[in-house]
Amino acid sequence: MGFNCGIVGLPNVGKSTLFNALTATAAAEAANFPFCTIEPNSGRVAVPDERLDRIAAIAGSARVVPTQLEFVDIAGLVRGASKGEGLGNQFLANIREVDAIIHLVRCFADPNVTHVEGGVDPTRDIETIETELMLADLESLEKREQALIKRVRGNDKEARQTLEIVGRVLDLLRAGEPARKTQVTDDERRPFDMLQLLTAKPVLYVCNVDEDSAATGNAHSVAVADRAAVEGAGCVVISAAIEEEIAQLGTDAEKAEFLDSLGLSETGLARVIRAGYGLLDLITFFTAGPKEARAWTLRKGSKAPRAAGVIHTDFERGFIRAETIAHEDFIACGGEQGAKDAGRMRQEGKDYVVRDGDVILFRFNV
Repeated sequence: MGFNCGIVGLPNVGKSTLFNALTATAAAEAANFPFCTIEPNSGRVAVPDERLDRIAAIAGSARVVPTQLEFVDIAGLVRGASKGEGLGNQFLANIREVDAIIHLVRCFADPNVTHVEGGVDPTRDIETIETELMLADLESLEKREQALIKRVRGNDKEARQTLEIVGRVLDLLRAGEPARKTQVTDDERRPFDMLQLLTAKPVLYVCNVDEDSAATGNAHSVAVADRAAVEGAGCVVISAAIEEEIAQLGTDAEKAEFLDSLGLSETGLARVIRAGYGLLDLITFFTAGPKEARAWTLRKGSKAPRAAGVIHTDFERGFIRAETIAHEDFIACGGEQGAKDAGRMRQEGKDYVVRDGDVILFRFNV
């Protein structure tokens, strides 16, 4: 199980360059003109995790399988997208299908790369995209509201709950606030999610800066970070151009040397993944044995049977128990047997909430 993030932004902010770097492919054409990406490109990348490598080495695993992260490169939005401008309807539909939005913001000046708004202003660019998404949500909900009113008149209790939620969201949108600011209870979460609102999706702002600003950021990226802090959104500074160069290097040693020369300790991909995990409240658990060590992605707060179901539905249906070792104990004790001998293996039942880094062996019967 992974998650997918749509790379969204105005034309010519570096979306396809970032996508190509992240997936280390040339599947998406990067060109200096709007709409060079017409159909959304998607690519899966392995999520690097040092814990998995150490666990695999201790377990003597013949195969190491990291979890996967999917990126979707969505063509640039422009003013009027909510009304269909610039192929807007198609692009908005693509955004609706992703779990989270990576909002790539241009924070670099380059006379050789045109800007559809005439100059670099990340705050304005963010507001342009956010406004178009809010207008699309507003139109969608206003249409849905009328249908719900008719159903409520027929004493449809489910429609009554949904209509109440829609009313609260509409109030926010009309006040210029995104749907993700709507306060919903646990009982309201499912009907709220079923509305499939564009502005309900969590957002990670990625500031695309010039190479000289990759380590420290610049005034433009600071402005974006300040806005993200107010919104409670994530923010990462990268240079898509640098990421593309790194992707072309052959060995980890070459990549490390190149990063060090720029004053960077890790790639932008690593920062985006870490921020993305936090954005969606995801954790990683592991399975390990002689044949294979594998990382699995799970929503934070999920219980052991759900984690078992990530591996196979039979595991969840016939769940008996989860033999669990914290990854720190697995490593410190030299593996499963050492952890058992040290009393560090726990027998967890169906109410156990899986923790990030757990190494688990599921017992099941079907």
